[in-house]
Amino acid sequence: MEQWIKTILEDFGAFGVGALMLIENVFPPIPSELVMPWAGYSVSQGNASFIVVVIAGSLGSFAGAWAWYWLARRIGKERLATWVDDHGAWLTISRDDIDRVDRWFENWGAAAVLGCRMIPGLRTLISVPAGFANMAPAKFSIYTAIGTVAWTALLAGIGLWLGKNYRDLAGPLSWVSSGVIALMFAIWVYRLVRQHRGQRQQPSHH
Repeated sequence: MEQWIKTILEDFGAFGVGALMLIENVFPPIPSELVMPWAGYSVSQGNASFIVVVIAGSLGSFAGAWAWYWLARRIGKERLATWVDDHGAWLTISRDDIDRVDRWFENWGAAAVLGCRMIPGLRTLISVPAGFANMAPAKFSIYTAIGTVAWTALLAGIGLWLGKNYRDLAGPLSWVSSGVIALMFAIWVYRLVRQHRGQRQQPSHH
């Protein structure tokens, strides 16, 4: 996957950054923690503009956040939670995750939408309780945009700084990327297996 991310960034530039960040918000196993540092690294090599990759990454991420917000607002908590029980492991999402971010939102409101956009694992899901609560679209958009741009710029900035200060970074960065991907894939498989075991152990209703 790490090579795939690099190839997309090289072949499609800013459009590829936006597309990957959109996919990352819909399918969390693709981590922004890899996409944006690589984009920042490409900036350090003179292959892209920092402003452009941050804007592209933010737009893709924002669109993904809005997709979850709209979905939650449209179908409601019970229907979404039921779907997650059956299919959520494919997205590494469980009903417990939804309940957790729902409590966060109840406690912190709009601040949770802003803050969680910068927390791995909660970035995508915080859109869901905002949709359940019918948070005003303009308010949701403003807080999501601020958090998204801050997180995207931070990650791209790390990649840019590393690329400028360490010439031969591609090798070590590749190893780190591969390790992160392997860990996330292992977690994904674990959750998938656990979900299927749980479904088999549930008593059938006749």
